[in-house]
Amino acid sequence: MFDIEYKGGNGVVLTTKKAVLNVDPRLSLVGLKDIKTKEEIELATEDRFVVENSEARIIVNSPGEYEVGDFTIRGIAAQRHIDTEKDEKMSTIYRVECGDVRLCLIGNIDAKLSDEQQEAIGVIDILILPVGGGGYTLDATSAASIVRQLEPKMVIPVHYADSTLRYEVPQDTLDTFVKELGAPVEVTSKFKVKNVASLPQLLTIIELTRS
Repeated sequence: MFDIEYKGGNGVVLTTKKAVLNVDPRLSLVGLKDIKTKEEIELATEDRFVVENSEARIIVNSPGEYEVGDFTIRGIAAQRHIDTEKDEKMSTIYRVECGDVRLCLIGNIDAKLSDEQQEAIGVIDILILPVGGGGYTLDATSAASIVRQLEPKMVIPVHYADSTLRYEVPQDTLDTFVKELGAPVEVTSKFKVKNVASLPQLLTIIELTRS
């Protein structure tokens, strides 16, 4: 039904026969080339992660409801961990449905989800979230806490230590998150999702090698 690939930073690409969805495609922020989004979907958890390609199929960077190709998208406002409750919510959490599979995509947010956010996210099968910490993203403990709140079948961690990337602040290794969550790990370069029945029955961490 769709493939999931990891490009570095928060960058993830979901590909179906009808559409390509690029999550946080502005990879120049971490020293890589931006993802090319011509005739494809740009989906950004914050405005600064948008490439702003005028030839993109659509740019989604705020709360709301969207239908594009095979994807049904719901954006949910979220507070960044570096902001206060008085500040405008600058981040967006996304619930994405493709066929019978439900995903949640999280960027740099405060570690505690509100009841309203959890209700808007609903039941999910796959959770993609940063785990590197360093005062910039969710750290391993906070990321594991969100996993336990949302109870997905599968977790894809992103934004962790990688010597080939140029992060603003040092990031913890993926092993730190793996130990914190205590779930089994599968390693692959591309994860192919056929349907919800094809997903692991017990919570599993999918480590996607960067493509």
